[in-house]
Amino acid sequence: MSRVQLALNVSDLEAAITFYTKLFGTPPAKIRDGYANFAVVDPPLKLVLIEGDGQGGTLNHLGVEVETSELVTAAIGRLQAEGLATDIEEQTECCFALQDKVWVHGPDAEPWEVYTVLADAPSMQKVPASGCCTPAATEPVALGAKPTGSCC
Repeated sequence: MSRVQLALNVSDLEAAITFYTKLFGTPPAKIRDGYANFAVVDPPLKLVLIEGDGQGGTLNHLGVEVETSELVTAAIGRLQAEGLATDIEEQTECCFALQDKVWVHGPDAEPWEVYTVLADAPSMQKVPASGCCTPAATEPVALGAKPTGSCC
């Protein structure tokens, strides 16, 4: 099952966890230092909360979580066939998970990822810092150009 991912910057992780637990009627699936995610069944949603990264209440990034690396590969082919610039990351550690993913940026530079989680990981991001969960693109990305930034 695929589901849309919404990653939000929050200023108070505990308050955000309390609110979203009540809103969606489910507790977080994972909580780490400065990070939490919810696997909401209805509506199908992966909600990610990232504390201290950007202004609280703002969008961090968007995504589509898929079940397998093969589905990520299929998304890469489809996105490239549509003429979108892609940034491919394989076996990347981000948001306390090992992931395969592809990034594209919307017309207002909003970062979108299609990803699958391969395993849990001990840290928020690779060392040295990969920019995980801090999308760097501030302008629309031209076709053929490589988007910057990466996320979970």
